[in-house]
Amino acid sequence: MTHPASTAPGAGGRHGALGNPRVHRARTGSTSIDARELAQAGAPHGTLVTAGEQHEGRGRHGRSWHAPAGTALLCSLVLRDPPALLPIIAGVAVAELVGPQAKLKWPNDVLVDHRKVSGILVEGRPQEQWAVLGIGINVAVRPEELPEDLQRSAGTLGLPAKAIEPTLTRLLELLERWLAAPASDTLEAWRARDALLGVAVDWREGGGIGAGIDDDGHLLVKLADGALHTLEAGEVSLHRQRGPFR
Repeated sequence: MTHPASTAPGAGGRHGALGNPRVHRARTGSTSIDARELAQAGAPHGTLVTAGEQHEGRGRHGRSWHAPAGTALLCSLVLRDPPALLPIIAGVAVAELVGPQAKLKWPNDVLVDHRKVSGILVEGRPQEQWAVLGIGINVAVRPEELPEDLQRSAGTLGLPAKAIEPTLTRLLELLERWLAAPASDTLEAWRARDALLGVAVDWREGGGIGAGIDDDGHLLVKLADGALHTLEAGEVSLHRQRGPFR
């Protein structure tokens, strides 16, 4: 499927439904890389890139996203004039899709029973007022088919492969709704699913107890002396987690 990105209408603002136009590839390096190229070429708001398989799937801090071919929803959206809370909005939408059992692990993971079923990556050029929202959801993944080092931490929705397309349709509907929702509603929905609340966490410069998120979507951590420390997604890597996320 081809897409005349350089001549597409609406490239200068947030217009049009999510998922239109759509580019689907049986196999690609990364849907987010493809979407970035389309965004830079002028693709309109809502442009969607999907793939049956990607061999260079990307996560935060250069990590990879692994899923056997035809088992995961792999998609990236071009968003014009993206809201500041986009990562939080996306997390809430995906969690609602997954169900009431889903928890949100700041900044970009959706968990079920402490296992990651979805990852979210937001990249873009704020100065050009666009972002690419990449989402991977393990719809039909069988954990035993994943690399050995991921089998303990990866989760799945446990659905058949034929559920991938309906899952995408529902995801786009939820993203549309949450993008239009008041920020206060989004923050409330996130806080109700916060997987790190009251959990011991570490980052490169220290450690503490998760104390929720602030109104800008930053993680709050209570330090040993009782003070609250604010962490921004761009400056930290949560690691060596104790308790249920070890």
